[in-house]
Amino acid sequence: MSTIELNQTSFQEAIDSEKPLIVDFWASWCGPCRSFAPTFEAASEKHTDFVFAKVNTEEQQEIATALKIRSIPTLMIFRERVMLFNEAGALSASQLDDLINQVRDLDMASIHAQIAGQDGQPEA
Repeated sequence: MSTIELNQTSFQEAIDSEKPLIVDFWASWCGPCRSFAPTFEAASEKHTDFVFAKVNTEEQQEIATALKIRSIPTLMIFRERVMLFNEAGALSASQLDDLINQVRDLDMASIHAQIAGQDGQPEA
């Protein structure tokens, strides 16, 4: 699967997807963003159980502002509507593969229970 471009309308739909979502926040003038793009695209072909998406921070300033993007490239990973990763900087192919595998192996029931506990709700 290749990467998809997200906008104001499609961003929430992508987070709500059944598949985990990896978002690359980038801009055309950003050298590290351009260098990271082939790595991100190659990972999208390899890890078809994830949705890979890009947000052009110049064109989608509302999203970038709402998520407090201060440096690019920034990667965010969502799974079951939970943001699990948010970090600026390009990753190597092996670092990105390792991160994807870590997200894949997470016990999301436990994470949801922790979140519910933080919200003052009883754990399920």
